[in-house]
Amino acid sequence: MTSTITHAEAYLVDIAVETVRTDAVQAFLKQETVFVEVRTGDGRQGTGYSYTIGTGGTAVLALLRDHLVPRLIGLDAARVEAVWRELYASTRATAVGAITSLALAAIDTALWDLRAKAAGLPLWVLAGGAKDRIALYDTEGGWLHLSTEELVAGATASQAAGWPGVKLKVGKPDPAEDAERIAAVRAAVGNRLDVMVDANQSLTAAEAIRRARLLEPYGLAWFEEPLPADDVAGHELLARSTSIPIAVGESMYSIGQFAEYVRRQAAGIIQVDVARIGGITPWLKVAHLAEACNVAVCPHFLMELHVSLCAAVPNSRYLEYIPQLRAVTRSEIAVVDGHALAPSTPGLGIDWDRDAIEDRRVA
Repeated sequence: MTSTITHAEAYLVDIAVETVRTDAVQAFLKQETVFVEVRTGDGRQGTGYSYTIGTGGTAVLALLRDHLVPRLIGLDAARVEAVWRELYASTRATAVGAITSLALAAIDTALWDLRAKAAGLPLWVLAGGAKDRIALYDTEGGWLHLSTEELVAGATASQAAGWPGVKLKVGKPDPAEDAERIAAVRAAVGNRLDVMVDANQSLTAAEAIRRARLLEPYGLAWFEEPLPADDVAGHELLARSTSIPIAVGESMYSIGQFAEYVRRQAAGIIQVDVARIGGITPWLKVAHLAEACNVAVCPHFLMELHVSLCAAVPNSRYLEYIPQLRAVTRSEIAVVDGHALAPSTPGLGIDWDRDAIEDRRVA
């Protein structure tokens, strides 16, 4: 019996969006989901994945098929750190970058799935087991195209369902309109519900400072991606100018980027995305980096996988609720009193519907 990798393959699946989703800079067109399957000499199999929101999936797939997947054969699947390092080193010409990180993530999550199954443990226990549930916040009722009335209806419905937080998109051309929309929601839900806002990198530092001052009276839990992710200095300036915690991370692709933000106290919430950082192996490093500096982790998207990672570490605060895998899974995450429960099955804890996946494979 051996954990040597004997077979690996990558393929692409298109999953339609479940609802219209827009923000200040883009629309969610579809989820291009890149899968990797890995088998070892002892007969075990692991399934991993990453994603894009509409473009670039074929580029990720090409990197996997042409370069990374063939390198897996003969490697020890149990040594996830060694495999990740070897593959990363082989992509020096295209790292750090989104395509490379997304490709590495599809492989790395497959190896962690296999590793957890071999240990007979759920991912969240194998990766740390800090807690068995995580608070949820709802993004689905806060998209930028929705009217103020629809925002209020979504927030009050989430509150009535027992959810502890909701997130609303900002970035309207008129700052006063953003403030009016947030004010209407806060007036409707009172002060016992966390309200987050997200500008999706659409602002300059000067404009973000201006808008933060307009929004401060509404007791926001955080101000997400106010500036382009590579503007560390702008985020640092903004963080020093407002009482609203600044959240970043979904558009960052290396541990070093997170280290710079934490070092400069430019963010109070870290939103590391397991697909965009390159997998579970680097995700855990970012989470522990944040923990060492007393910073909370609230990951972006991929709730079906992030529920386990949030449960693994002690400094996770929130999980983002955006269901997107229901078309290709047989079950959903369990929710009790506004909290997602960590899955109990060995591996990633995602119950894939293989027939549905096959039906959506891209030739």
